[in-house]
Amino acid sequence: MELFGITGTEYVGYLASIMVLVSFILKDVVKLRRVNMVGCFLFVVYGFLIPSLRVGLPVIIANGAIFLVNLYYAVLKRP
Repeated sequence: MELFGITGTEYVGYLASIMVLVSFILKDVVKLRRVNMVGCFLFVVYGFLIPSLRVGLPVIIANGAIFLVNLYYAVLKRP
């Protein structure tokens, strides 16, 4: 599926980038982590949607790890 010449996979990647960018603008650390977790999750989805797993795997690993760090601090280590 393409809209304006951009594939659905690319839209997921752009949305993930926007969410991560927005997370760095936030001052509240808990909100920052939650928004960043959404961005990381979308990047993991994006990594799986990339046709070549060789290209997508670093995206999946890095953002999966960041997601887990955020989950630990935002949910398990609440202030």
